[in-house]
Amino acid sequence: MTSEITLFVNPTAGRGRGAHAALPAAAALRAAGFSVRTVIGEDAGDALRRARAAVDGGTGALIAVGGAGIASLALQAVAGTRTPLGVIAVGTGNDFARALGLPVREPAAAGAVVAAALKEERIRDVDLGQVGATWFGTVLASGFDSRVNDRGNRMRWPSGRVKYDLAMLAELAAFKPVPYRITLDDGQAREVEATLVAIGNGPSYGGGMKICAGADMSDGLFDVTVVGDCSRTTLLKVFPRVYKGTHLDHPKVTVHRAAKVEIAAPGTTGYADGERLGELPLTARCVPGAVRILGP
Repeated sequence: MTSEITLFVNPTAGRGRGAHAALPAAAALRAAGFSVRTVIGEDAGDALRRARAAVDGGTGALIAVGGAGIASLALQAVAGTRTPLGVIAVGTGNDFARALGLPVREPAAAGAVVAAALKEERIRDVDLGQVGATWFGTVLASGFDSRVNDRGNRMRWPSGRVKYDLAMLAELAAFKPVPYRITLDDGQAREVEATLVAIGNGPSYGGGMKICAGADMSDGLFDVTVVGDCSRTTLLKVFPRVYKGTHLDHPKVTVHRAAKVEIAAPGTTGYADGERLGELPLTARCVPGAVRILGP
């Protein structure tokens, strides 16, 4: 492994925590004997081009410093390659890092974990989801949760998690279940009225909401959580349980496992790792060992 390591930094993540987190991360890597180069793009497209150039140039590892957005971009650069990925998670959600057992909002500790993993060549293969050419590490959301994302992204105030809490209340007032067509592993299509369908490579989204609580990132399968035709009252009771994963016990919730999932629903957007994929229908595939992760 080459001794030159690339820090892939979003300086604005977590209200500026990304820029501050790069310093202890770089210090930990240099103390372990690695040469550190920093990549900061002018925008998402430029950042991804620079990250891919670093991977193509033979960097020893790509270390994403920031929140879910920079981790998602990093996956697009390293998935399917031999370049290992480290994550210094300092954003709002940090679900990918949390699923991997990495320190969250502790950049010095995360930097030390990554540096030690590099030095000891402690690398493990992790599954990813793929929709078209786009990779995702945690959850593909559609339905009520994606509508909350749509509305939250349109809101200019307030900021942070409170914005999405308000968006959830606004969507709850107007939302009705929609007709889904779900096909698992090329089987027979299922027609269901559903509040949401979540396809989980990892267990959580939204900063610890365990929508696919049993998902295993190394079993080659998605956990597909289907929340049925809930009333608003039922949804208000069920949805808060998602933080502990106990919503999976509710009779309106079913879980399936599959390596390939096709979902279709009218007027519904898909989001993966918090990033907009586009309107349904979408087909997601679980790709075993698609990324090499530096970690404990």
